[in-house]
Amino acid sequence: MGRTVAGADGAPLHVEIDGRDPAPVTVVLSHGWTLDGRTWGPVTRALVAGRAPVRVLRPDHRGHGRSAAVDPATMTLEQLADDLAAVIAALAPDGPLVLAGHSMGGMTLMALAERHPQLFERVRGVGLVATASGGLAQATLGLPQRAAALARRGERALYGSSRWLAKPRLASPRALAPALSWLLLGERPSAQARRLTAEVIASCRPATVAGFRPTLDAHERDAALATFADIPTAVLVGTRDRLTPVAAARRIHAALPSAQLTVLPGAGHMLPVERVAEVAAPIARLARGAVDQAPARSDQPA
Repeated sequence: MGRTVAGADGAPLHVEIDGRDPAPVTVVLSHGWTLDGRTWGPVTRALVAGRAPVRVLRPDHRGHGRSAAVDPATMTLEQLADDLAAVIAALAPDGPLVLAGHSMGGMTLMALAERHPQLFERVRGVGLVATASGGLAQATLGLPQRAAALARRGERALYGSSRWLAKPRLASPRALAPALSWLLLGERPSAQARRLTAEVIASCRPATVAGFRPTLDAHERDAALATFADIPTAVLVGTRDRLTPVAAARRIHAALPSAQLTVLPGAGHMLPVERVAEVAAPIARLARGAVDQAPARSDQPA
C-alpha cells in the first residue's frame, strides 16, 4: 500500500507500507542514492513472510522514485534525516522501531542520529548495509588514482550540463545494465538483481543524481555513531563493493565496536537485491528482539 507523506519542508514523499497493521514493531528501510524503495522490496517480502510480526515502511527519498522532484538546494543528508523523522512521526508515531539503511540510506540514519537523537529512545535495532561514515570524497571505485580522477572530472562535466539535467530519467535500463553490473554488483548476481538495479537507476532523474553528490562528499559522521552504542547494530558489506568498500565498513566498526560486522564474500554494493537472505536475516533478528522487549499491550493479558 502506498501513502503520500509531507516531508519536513512539505515536499510530497511516497511511502510503501507492508505487513501487519498494527504490529508490535515498525521496520523503516532507507534506500540509497539514485535508487528508491523498490530496492528494499525483496527484503521486505522476506521480513513480512518471516516469524517477526512487523510493519515495514519504505519511503522514497525526495527527488527519488515516486517522491516529488525538489530544489537541488534541499538535496542534503540533513534534509533526508528531517524527512525521515517526519515520515516516522506521521506513520509510526509510537512504539519500537528498527531502522535499516542501504548506502546513502545508512548515511541518512547517521544524520538522523545527529539531528534527532531523541528519536533513538524508541529504536531497538539498526542495520547499516553497504554504507560509510565518511571518506567518500576520496573514493576511487577500485580504480587507479589517475583513472579515478579522470572519472571524477567527467562526472563533474556531466553534472554541469543543463541539457543532461533537464532529462526526465537517466536512460533505458538496457543501455545502463552493463556498466551498472560492473560498478554495483558482485559475482554471479541473479537475473532479478540485475534487472531491478538497472530499472531503478535508469528511472532516476539526472537532477537528483547531480544534486545529491555534494552532500555525499561532505558526509563525515563517525561521531554520530555514538548514538547507536547501546542499540543492537548490524553492519554488512560485500568484498566486491566499489562504492563503500570493506574499509568503509571497518571504519564504522572501529567507531562503533559494539556493532556486529558481517563481510559477505563476492557480494557487491547492491546487497538488498544481491544477498536478500543475508540482509533480511539480521534485520529480522533485530525485529524479533524488539518484539521481545516491547511491553505487553494493556488490552492483552500480561
